[in-house]
Amino acid sequence: MEGVVCEYRRFSLAERDRRWKAVRQLMERDGIEIIIAPQNTGHSTDWQADARYLTHCGGGPDTDIAAVFPLNDEPTMLAKDADRRWGPHVQDWIRDYRDVYRHYGAGIAERLHELHADGKRIGITGLYGGTRTPEGAILHGTYQAIVEAVPNSELVDATDLLQEVRCAKSQEEIDVLQESVDVIERAIEAEVATAARPGVRDFEVWAETMSALLRGGSELSVHFNWVAANPPTRTLTRPTLRVLAEGDIIDNEIEASIIGYRAQQKRPVAIRSCDPVYFDLMEFHGELYGRLLDFIRPGVTLDEAVEKTRQLGEELCPSSGPLAGGGADLHLHGRGLGDDVPLATNAETIGKFGDWAFPENGVYIIKPGVRAGSLSKVRFAWGDTCRVTPKGAVRMGHAPHSMLVAR
Repeated sequence: MEGVVCEYRRFSLAERDRRWKAVRQLMERDGIEIIIAPQNTGHSTDWQADARYLTHCGGGPDTDIAAVFPLNDEPTMLAKDADRRWGPHVQDWIRDYRDVYRHYGAGIAERLHELHADGKRIGITGLYGGTRTPEGAILHGTYQAIVEAVPNSELVDATDLLQEVRCAKSQEEIDVLQESVDVIERAIEAEVATAARPGVRDFEVWAETMSALLRGGSELSVHFNWVAANPPTRTLTRPTLRVLAEGDIIDNEIEASIIGYRAQQKRPVAIRSCDPVYFDLMEFHGELYGRLLDFIRPGVTLDEAVEKTRQLGEELCPSSGPLAGGGADLHLHGRGLGDDVPLATNAETIGKFGDWAFPENGVYIIKPGVRAGSLSKVRFAWGDTCRVTPKGAVRMGHAPHSMLVAR
């Protein structure tokens, strides 16, 4: 509406300058003269993270943003309704914002012609595999328009370059992630309070949890996994319409998005009571968790953290009772504008990122799982967003490490 001033959360111009300087230093190192961050709102906007990181434009589940980021020229942001949606009333980082009305490839090509880019080495984020995009994230039509615009250029993948910059967080980024953690904890409090009501449906508990996220200031989209079952074998993608029963456990992964930055917590909730073995697993997990966080420091590799988790599982698992013969395994991935490196969710991803080393001020959801030896289907995972410091990884959440029971 004309004359109305919109107020949105913003990072500072100092944060913009820090990012742009860091990216351009790596561009010079790698001989890249232009980076293209194409539009793609997939995976809860994870695949939009590089464009938003460079432009401070984005937010909302259907907001496609692309960026052209030269080494020695003005960056350009491309979007539908760019002036109305992404002008100075929303952000003050980018002066060259262009309305391409969904013809992103044509808009990128036009900017490349202006930059006399044909024959230059051009990096494209999402050209090849990322953490959850082994086949890349750029749309075929956009890629074809770029190839036709610069037929003599060398097109290289810039996914790892942006991940290298994004991995260690600034204080502004850490502060926003802390706010995201705080919103999540209030949402889980709402989850427990709603789940305690007799006759409540699974979907109603999920809805109250999501409502608390939004009331706390979270954007959409956010990732969530959710399953209520007895036993909960793994988190699934959505709640059911069934009434929760005593003994069910809601196994969840909850995120809030503050200026696109998404922390995460995984804190299961038992409905009024549960099998006592889960309390045993929780105690086992608590001992392991503190020692694992002490171990994860700058310079430690993912392979070393995986092996330490396995060793702690063997050392701390009770030698008698239902847990005997059990163990532990590590699940972990980066937190920020998307699923930052590394990704430790299965043998394939651990193999890909095994040599990667944790940096100081990296932020990760650390959520190891523990299992009971005699009960093959019984396992327990719990996790918080943590920041890596020289003294170990530090939880950003304030809630006790405990099994939540809705009574």
